[in-house]
Amino acid sequence: MAKAHLTRALALGAAALLSLGGGWLYMRFIGNDGTSPLDVLRTTLFTLVGFWLVWGGVAGVLGILAPPRRVTGSAGRPLGMTAILMPVYNEDAAASFSRVAAMNRSIVNLGLADRFHFAILSDSNREEVAAEEIVWFEQLLSEPMAEGRVFYRRRERNIGKKAGNIEDFISRSGGAYDYALILDADSLMDGATIAAMARRMDDDPRLGLLQTVPEVIHAHSLFGRVMQFSAAYLSPYFARGTALMQGEEGPYWGHNAIVRVPAFAASCGLPVLSGKPPHGGHILSHDYVEAALLSRAGWKVEVDPYLGGSYEEGPENLIEYAKRDRRWCQGNLQHRRVLGAPDLKVWSRFTFIQGIMAYAASPLWLALMAASILAAALPSKYWWRDNETGIWVLAVAVGVALLLPKFLILVRSTLGGRNRGFGGTIRAALSVVAEIVISTLLAPIMLCFQSKAVIEILFGLDGGWPATNRDEGRVSLSTAFAASWWVMVAGAAVLAISTAFASDLVPWLLPVALPAIGAPLLIAATSHGIASGRKPILFTTTSESAPAPIIVEQQRIFLSWTQPGPALAEPIAGTATVHA
Repeated sequence: MAKAHLTRALALGAAALLSLGGGWLYMRFIGNDGTSPLDVLRTTLFTLVGFWLVWGGVAGVLGILAPPRRVTGSAGRPLGMTAILMPVYNEDAAASFSRVAAMNRSIVNLGLADRFHFAILSDSNREEVAAEEIVWFEQLLSEPMAEGRVFYRRRERNIGKKAGNIEDFISRSGGAYDYALILDADSLMDGATIAAMARRMDDDPRLGLLQTVPEVIHAHSLFGRVMQFSAAYLSPYFARGTALMQGEEGPYWGHNAIVRVPAFAASCGLPVLSGKPPHGGHILSHDYVEAALLSRAGWKVEVDPYLGGSYEEGPENLIEYAKRDRRWCQGNLQHRRVLGAPDLKVWSRFTFIQGIMAYAASPLWLALMAASILAAALPSKYWWRDNETGIWVLAVAVGVALLLPKFLILVRSTLGGRNRGFGGTIRAALSVVAEIVISTLLAPIMLCFQSKAVIEILFGLDGGWPATNRDEGRVSLSTAFAASWWVMVAGAAVLAISTAFASDLVPWLLPVALPAIGAPLLIAATSHGIASGRKPILFTTTSESAPAPIIVEQQRIFLSWTQPGPALAEPIAGTATVHA
């Protein structure tokens, strides 16, 4: 743990030094004709958002510098009993239940069926979906050794959303199990990975929670494939850097993680916040709070970014992403209500602040942009003309903070031979560049959606917990326009106001204003995928070039269930993967 404390201190020091240095340079550039309150405001905003920007870059660099590590742990059979829990809420039942079938086969093939049970916990409130769940549960019972090991229950009232669903199982049935592996409806995990996690819990009686870093799979649209590539190629290094800082006070992301049931039951009773949503009520982002409560009780909470065989699916278009992000935003902003809870670890409180700033940063960027336009419109403020070199230095510094970690990851992957699983070095390099371009184009749109979410929450508008749409996700131009017309208006307004009152700022604002104006086109275009049967050139991942047996098996089961035809081949035994 001392190593984690030292890493935190170095990372925080580096981020603070770089952001304060950037703020000092910014003040020099804008305050050469005297410092006004507006200058102080802009410098404060720049330093704040700069810190969180640099903080992400520092985590990435730490992960790049971290030496490769192999997962260690005892071999043999897990000792404890594990319940594998899959909460579902108005999901595609065939897809979700086929994932359970694939995981069950993988565990049965390892000879570990007696150590693991499955429980599908339904909160579905649409009767047609519930009827489908019954049909596919009966199909699931025909799977190897499913009888007496695979269970299904549906709550009449989904009190407490997903956290309440898990709590209901723990309170009713948790006494029969030592551990609980918590999934999402789109989660898929290799049997060997599940067994390794259970053995880790056996080996370390202080380990309360072990979180994996899921890899995104089955993306079809351009938007989904960019996210999938980023999660597979870039995110592991950021996760490794973050894990070095977190140590034994790591995160819980709500799925693809195993918990010690007695510890979870004793420590993780969630409060219902006073008042109505969005500020009160049940905590939507419950997972980080549960991790903090486990840490407070003295349990180790760890994330292992090197443990493979853990998968999930992601949204296929920006509208679905923004809908999910709206819920996360509301949940993260609720964390300000628990920041002062007694006896929380300092790092847990800092994690809450991180989560809040992840969304507060967007309106702060908009505030900085508005303040800059106002300052440029004032007659005495022509700092950009006299300090053109200086402002270019700042712009380059911001670009380096954003891009350097990605290019360093490309270099390390090239030297380590990792690019083979991503289509080779040339295709991996082109994919990184394309990811940067597409992310840059979509960033202003997401900035607007996040700012809108924060403003809605501050004004008391509850976003609720909408069901997730996990289908192909193609969005028509009319649908995209209906969802983002206001982003177009905002982009056009910024461009018009700056042209009229601060024309020298227009070139600097174009990278923000133009994508916003083109939001419907970008949303619709990125929701489309490549033509069926064509092999993608960019954004190839290892899950596509060499899919793990568990991925192949789940697809095989799903097709055999939903597309009647000749019997398919025998199940494939899964194998865990470890990322170097």
